[in-house]
Amino acid sequence: VQLQASGGGLVHLGGSLRLSCKLSGSTIARYGIAWFRQAAGSEREWVGCISTRDGETKYSTSVEGRFTISRDDAKNTIYLQMNALNSEDTDTYYCAADSCLNAPMFYDYWGRGTQVTVSS
Repeated sequence: VQLQASGGGLVHLGGSLRLSCKLSGSTIARYGIAWFRQAAGSEREWVGCISTRDGETKYSTSVEGRFTISRDDAKNTIYLQMNALNSEDTDTYYCAADSCLNAPMFYDYWGRGTQVTVSS
């Protein structure tokens, strides 16, 4: 199983961005997929996840109401739609499988990070 995150970039304060996480080597619907983010020198922070069975989503309080996770089974891809971005959202974002728990220790598979920078 391999994960590839993409879609990061530079966005203005209050803007939107959509990240993608494509899974190869298996079927994405079989895996709980989470998004994490990490700033240099900080711990990796759980952002949210989508579960494997019913596609239930969960979010951290810092992003709930602004970020949305969705899944496209035909493309074997998970999306993280980020709206109303602020400077605190500037981080490197990672997708990970196979859990929906809120700590990195529960994940076996990680994609490379994609950088999101929110400018004022």
